[in-house]
Amino acid sequence: MSKISTICSQAGIDKDGQHGSVIPPLYLSTNYSFAGLNDKRPYDYCRSGNPTRDLLGETIAKLENGYGGVMVASGMAAVDLPFKLLNPGDCVIVPHDSYGGTHRLTTAYAKNKTYNIDFVNQTDETALREAFSKKPKMILVETPSNPLLRITDIELVVKLAKEHGTLVVADNTFLSPVLQNPLNLGADIVVHSTTKYINGHSDAVGGAVVAKTKKLHEELAWWANCTGTTSNPFDNYLTLRGLRTLNIRVKQQQETAGRIVEFLNNHNDIEKIYYPGLTDHVGHDTAKKQQKGFGSMLSFELKGNEEQVRTFIDKLDHFTLAESLGGFESLIAHPSSMTHAAVSLEDQKTAGIKQNLLRLSIGLEDAQDLIDALDRAIK
Repeated sequence: MSKISTICSQAGIDKDGQHGSVIPPLYLSTNYSFAGLNDKRPYDYCRSGNPTRDLLGETIAKLENGYGGVMVASGMAAVDLPFKLLNPGDCVIVPHDSYGGTHRLTTAYAKNKTYNIDFVNQTDETALREAFSKKPKMILVETPSNPLLRITDIELVVKLAKEHGTLVVADNTFLSPVLQNPLNLGADIVVHSTTKYINGHSDAVGGAVVAKTKKLHEELAWWANCTGTTSNPFDNYLTLRGLRTLNIRVKQQQETAGRIVEFLNNHNDIEKIYYPGLTDHVGHDTAKKQQKGFGSMLSFELKGNEEQVRTFIDKLDHFTLAESLGGFESLIAHPSSMTHAAVSLEDQKTAGIKQNLLRLSIGLEDAQDLIDALDRAIK
């Protein structure tokens, strides 16, 4: 099998038999003609299928070593799609500290009794085993978690899931296929917000759902077409363009993140750092086992009160205060009031999200420039 850089760079290259276009064309047509009555071509209507969308899905599936990929309109649409495989009343295990949008979605499902949602600290093996005793139909894993970068042992989850016939869905957004492949560890489905690292340019929203088997892929594709959540061709085209540099971007961002973590780890005004690459991170050994790197996302708690946190953010250069992550530009977020604003303060406290917690997404700027900016803002 080809290496990651080759898969990314060669996606659709020199496959245009009509004009010899090196880069695959963008297909914007909403509909496609039939060859004749009852003689449908491979494509008939854009919601159901599109060459640009299919190329992106096939490429991400190759990167994740899956059977096929379904491209949907957003990362949240990707998280939601596997729920369509369940029946009303089924039990689902969800991380207690998941991304705010995931928490909002699953809390809504629990509230209207669509599914029985069991919020569990999946890094606690005792709690995890107890949750599996409830015969869940699906477990959603988010590792590293957002924003505290807790590490869930995917192989342990898979082992328990197989004992109980539970579907394993892993959110791999934080690491991308470059640094982690949950399907290789036994997961059944992988979801991505392609808005993040896979696109990498903060200009196209989308999601990917990669299935390990043909049967799962066909079911997911059917539901995406049925509910109309498939993504639009232009965003797929932009994401394909971004994906071509995925490997080199992720590696450079990770290298810079390592230098920033080292700087923050030696600073007296930083209370705590959350980064799996640190040997004292509680999930460090598990991360080493199942990941190919520690990524470029990190969070830290700044010593001080709310006003000092505000001053730090106001004085910080080179980092933009914004949600999202994984783009070429460095971002800073205040999880409590931004990405997790939909999560109650009580649930935030349970998850460990404090008011002085800040999350960084490291971009492609010069590492020393970013370090100097952080140093000035802290001072």
